Amino acid sequence: MRLFERSCAPLPEGSPTLTPGQIDELLPQLEGWRVVDGEKLAKDYKFKDFAKALAFVNGVGEVAEADDHHPEIWFTYGQARLEIRTHSIDGLSENDFILAAKIDRI
Repeated sequence: MRLFERSCAPLPEGSPTLTPGQIDELLPQLEGWRVVDGEKLAKDYKFKDFAKALAFVNGVGEVAEADDHHPEIWFTYGQARLEIRTHSIDGLSENDFILAAKIDRI
């Protein structure tokens, strides 16, 4: 099953973060995301104007609420930056990759 077809699952505190090997296996399934400091995914988006950036951010919010997994979002005129990590384990989990894949389909 492709990442965007899956759902995020709750992870209890103390669950292990992904290993570098697991990250290397999942990252090629995403479009343009990068791993920052081994603990979060990040991606920058560009849009024609403020309205398109806002519409994208609102779409991200809908996807995040549906899976109860929320990215950090910064946006301004024609731009948005997202960072995703699993706060309960202080690092990367499969949920982060699932959410990133769903965001790319907006």
